[in-house]
Amino acid sequence: MKSKVITVTMNPALDKTVLVDQFVYGQLNRIKESRIDAGGKGINVAKVLKHFEVEAEAWGLSAGYPGKMLKNKLDALGISSVFIEADGETRTNTKVVDSSSKVTTELNEPGFHANEQLLAKFLNQFEQQVSTASVVVLGGSLPPGAPADYYYKLASKAKEQGVLVVLDADGEAFAEGLKAAPYAVKPNIHELETYFGSVFKNTEEVLAAARQLLSMGIRVVQISMGGDGSILVGEEGAFQATPFPIEPISTVGAGDSMVAAMVYGLLQQLGLEEMARICSAAGTVTASKPGTEVCTLQEVLQNKHLVSITRLG
Repeated sequence: MKSKVITVTMNPALDKTVLVDQFVYGQLNRIKESRIDAGGKGINVAKVLKHFEVEAEAWGLSAGYPGKMLKNKLDALGISSVFIEADGETRTNTKVVDSSSKVTTELNEPGFHANEQLLAKFLNQFEQQVSTASVVVLGGSLPPGAPADYYYKLASKAKEQGVLVVLDADGEAFAEGLKAAPYAVKPNIHELETYFGSVFKNTEEVLAAARQLLSMGIRVVQISMGGDGSILVGEEGAFQATPFPIEPISTVGAGDSMVAAMVYGLLQQLGLEEMARICSAAGTVTASKPGTEVCTLQEVLQNKHLVSITRLG
């Protein structure tokens, strides 16, 4: 299996993270620290894979001066990128981290408008070069103007060329992308409930929903549940991972770290139980870091034994 991974972020962002002592709604809040990072689900996955010594190439759309800043930041991290230029400006997403309550408030801009010609150009370039990768990660929101089935189109093109597809999206983009039967998906519990139009009352109902996705041709389903851990379901069975205790600093990128660890597990051909363990460790370590900093492979391997695994079936 080729080791290269392409991550697709159609609506990337500059993530501006600000730290305040105690955030007060409707009043003046003084910022103690701030930082700007290249952001977006696929880009965050590429950052983690870089730490895991996996060749990852970040693909997507960008626009204006913020788009140039985005590419410069990826260059500084040693991450190759392929971005097609759009009109307008790449969005800035602001993360307000309250150091006293450890709560993060996110203010995300919608992003630039992607027209039909731009999307067709990206799809054509993707189709021509996707075979250079073994895994493609489709992550995050679609920009305004993109049809809800755009991830379906990308996933279908990748599958036609024998490339494994991992989907991490929500709403209509998630629902439409599922129709292409990607190899793996990683919804959080709220995204899964939204898709099924139901609030799950217990683990059995979550498992039933995951197995319904497997019946659509999806091979691996990972469901993140915040402090309640995560569930990984596939042909080998179902495993629940309970994370080790940490002092959470910023949860931004924790889910993306789990996706990256899952991709690493696929490349290493790990069993589901071991994959569940490293995915949980990756998300937990990242949640203990400031801003959009992410875990390293060494940190994951050092802490994975602290994750508690329960076989569910």
